Amino acid sequence: MKIDTTSQRSLFPEECLLRELARQPRLSIGIPRENAEIETRLALTPEGVAIVAEEGHSVYVQRGAGEPMSYSDLQYSEAGAYMVDSAPDVFSADLVLKITPPTLQELSLMHDRSSVFSMLQLSNMSPEAIHLMMKKKMNAIAYELIKDEQKAFPVMTSISEIEGNTAIGVAAELMSVERGGKGLLLGGVAGISPTEVLILGAGITGTVAARSALALGAQVKIFDHDINKLRKIQHYLGQQVFTSVIHPSVLFKALASADAVIGNLRYINGSERFMVSEDLVKTMKPGAVIIDLSVDQGGCFETSECRTLRNPVYQKFGVVHYCVPNISARVARTTSMALSNIFAPIILKIANSGSVKLAISESSGFRNGAYIFGGILVNRLIGNYYSINSNDIGLLLADY
Repeated sequence: MKIDTTSQRSLFPEECLLRELARQPRLSIGIPRENAEIETRLALTPEGVAIVAEEGHSVYVQRGAGEPMSYSDLQYSEAGAYMVDSAPDVFSADLVLKITPPTLQELSLMHDRSSVFSMLQLSNMSPEAIHLMMKKKMNAIAYELIKDEQKAFPVMTSISEIEGNTAIGVAAELMSVERGGKGLLLGGVAGISPTEVLILGAGITGTVAARSALALGAQVKIFDHDINKLRKIQHYLGQQVFTSVIHPSVLFKALASADAVIGNLRYINGSERFMVSEDLVKTMKPGAVIIDLSVDQGGCFETSECRTLRNPVYQKFGVVHYCVPNISARVARTTSMALSNIFAPIILKIANSGSVKLAISESSGFRNGAYIFGGILVNRLIGNYYSINSNDIGLLLADY
C-alpha cells in the first residue's frame, strides 16, 4: 500500500519532526573568491562547510575560491555548498565570510543590514569602506578581535602560531644568497658562531618563532614592553634566550649584530606604539633580514612597506625586507583548516542566537570583535586610526 508523504510525516516521533524543522535553512553564508594576488586563505574548508550545511544553513561558495589552497569546487559541492559563478550571488548572503577587508565594490553588492566577517588589516582597508558600511547599517566583525570564553583571541592565537613558524622559515630562505642575503645558514653548526635572531614582541608569535629558531641552533634575543610577557617566555624557553624590555641603548646593540629581525608588536588592542626608526635600520649589517609581521597595523619599522605575496621582498639600506599582512597565507591550507575549526562553531552559535546582532548582544567575546554595529562604528582605536567618530557598543546594546 502506498503511503503519501503527509501520512508518513504524521507517523514520525515529535523529536524527529523538531530535528527536521531545525535542519531547514536559517542562515545564508557567502564565501567569495579572494584576489589570489594578495590572499590565498578561506574562512571555511569543505569540512567546515559540511558542519554548517548539516545544520540546515545555506553556504554559497564562488567557483574557484578554494583553488589557491588546493581545494576543488567538487570538494565544496560534495560538502553541501552551493557553487555559484558570480560575485553578486555570494555577496547577497546574510553573512559574508572573507579574509581580506571588504572593498567598496564588494560592499556595493551587499544588502543593507547584512554582516561581513573579515580580517581587519588596516593597511588594506579604506575609510570610504567604513563609511559605506555605516551608510548601509551593516554589522562588521574583525576576526583578530573576537574573544572566546577564556577571554583569549582564538583566531589570532591560531594564526600567530602559524606565523611564528612561517617567519623563521622565511628568514632562513632570505638569508641565502639566492634571495639577496649573506649566504648564512639560520642556526648553527659546530665550529661556527650561530646566527642571531632578534624578535620584537613576546606574544604567541614571538614565542613560537623563538622556539623554532632555538631548535635550529640560533642565538635568540626577545624584546617587549611587557615585563610579564618576557618573564613568561623566559620561563617557557629557559635561560638560553635573552630577554629585555625595549630600552634604546640595549636594542641599538642588538639590532647592530642581528642577522634576522622579526617584528610582531600588535597595536590594535591598545599596545603602546613603537617603531624602529630608519636611522636604526641603517645601523644593521648589510644582508640582514627584517620580517615585519605587524605591517597590517602600521608596522614595527619605519622602512616597512606593505607588500603582497607576489612581491614581498625589497631592500633598503642594504637590509632585506619582507613585509606582507598575511604571511600565514604562504601555508594557506594549514591556516584555512585552523580558521575553519574556529568559524564553523561560531556560525552555529550565531544561528542559535537568531541573528548576528543578537549574537553580539549575547556574547561579550563576539561583541569584542564587532567594529561596526547596525551601521555605527563601535571601535575607538579604529575610529582614531581613520579619524571617524566612534560610539560605545555597551550604550547601544542597553537600548537593543
